[in-house]
Formats: sequence, structure tokens, C-alpha cells
Amino acid sequence: MKNSTQHYSTPAKWIPLPHSLAFLMRSKRLLGWSAILTIVTIVFTWLGYLITVDLADNLTGNFFFIQPEAIGIWGWTKYLGWEIMHWGFLIISRIVAFYLAFLLAYSLSSPGYVFLSTATEKKQAGEHFEPDAALNIRGIAIDLLEGIKIGLFGIVVTIMALLANFIPGIGQVIVLLLYTYYSALMFVDYPSSRRRWSLGKKISWLKVHNKQALRLGIFPALLSLIPVLNIFFIAMIFPLMTVHSTLNFVAIEKNTNGRGISKHSEQTA
Repeated sequence: MKNSTQHYSTPAKWIPLPHSLAFLMRSKRLLGWSAILTIVTIVFTWLGYLITVDLADNLTGNFFFIQPEAIGIWGWTKYLGWEIMHWGFLIISRIVAFYLAFLLAYSLSSPGYVFLSTATEKKQAGEHFEPDAALNIRGIAIDLLEGIKIGLFGIVVTIMALLANFIPGIGQVIVLLLYTYYSALMFVDYPSSRRRWSLGKKISWLKVHNKQALRLGIFPALLSLIPVLNIFFIAMIFPLMTVHSTLNFVAIEKNTNGRGISKHSEQTA
């Protein structure tokens, strides 16, 4: 029993991001699929953004199209208040629209990234690759459903991050950690989806391997904090981070023989 505990606690060798980039660049197939997925993600994000912005503008009706007259003290007060509300609405609605559009793009493109993750794992393992689930309509539907679930979970994380921003001193640190572990969850979703893991099991994996999850999610989390451009930056690195996360996920699972989560569940039961 003692040897078994030592086996679980032995850390897997970490695969650095430059190594993952070199791995990706050496494969024309992975590069081609990555380029397609990047374009698809950007297109879905942009279309979702236009639809979301149009919906938000329609909800306000003509309120922001008719300026109050700036006549007298009361008139100028109403006008300045209207301007503040107008710009505040524009900034907040556009940021939220970009984020919701990206979550929509993430959900719709998730089967494609699962395919990229599987292709990465297959190239890495070679003849030792062991497929778990067949690629079929049912499997694609499951991947879509899991992507939607994580997308909805992302909305909850966003609300929590907005509330955390109001906490003095440590609020921004909490926001960064929330986005870091959520980013890790998104990328762990791809290699774990072909194994048909549930959302609960994916979250348990992050808890067990919290240090590795922190390393996987910190870079995209930092990029996500850049206003407006964050969506395009993340879309550009998504294929690379999928490859990077897959290589490390497989290495960790191979090191623990896939039993790390089970052991964690026994300890917390």
C-alpha cells in the first residue's frame, strides 16, 4: 500500500510550451487542422459578437439614440448622465458580447478541438495509441454537449469574477485564479472528452493536479485580461494550447495509470 501511495505522488515530467510548439510545427496535418480551427473559431466569435451586440442594442430601444437637450443646469445634468450611461453601456456590452461570443464559438468548435487533441495523442503514442471512443455522430453530439456545459460554466465563472473585482486588495488575484483554472478546464476538456469523462470528473482532475492545472491555465488567463483583443489572441493560441495540454494530460495520466482521481475520491469520501 505504501508503494502505491508513492506511485501516485510521483510527478510526471512537465512538457514545456516550446516543446509543444515544436511538436505542432513538425506535423503538417496538425498545422493544417489548427489553421482551420483558428479560422472557424474567429468566424464563430465574430458572428456571435454581431448577433449579441445587435440584441443588446435592440433591448435599449431608442434610449441611446435620442440625446437629451443640454439646456440649463438640469438639462446639462441629464445630458452628462446620459453620456456616462451611454459609454458605460457600450464598453460593458461589447466586452460581455465578445466573451459570450467566444464561449459560443468554443462550444460549437469543441468537436474539432477534440479531434485535434486525439490526433496529437495519436501522433505522440504512435503504434501504442489506444482509442477509447469511436468517432461517430453520437460522439460528436456528446462533445458538443460537454462544450456547451463548460461554456455555461464559464458564464458562472464570469459572474464570480465580476463580483470578486469588488473585493479590495485580493479581488484581482481571485479573478486571475478563476480564469486560470477555468482556462485549464477548457483545455483539459479535449483529451478527457474522448475518454467520455463527465464535467465533474474533469473538475476533480484539476483539484488532484492543481499545480499542473495552474501551469496550463496561467498563460491564456493572462491573455484573457486584455480588453477586446483577448478573444483574438486566445483564438490564435487555442490550437497550440490544445496540443500542449494534451501532451501534458497524457503524460500525467500515464504516470498515474489514470488512478489519481480515484485515489483522491477515496481520501475525500
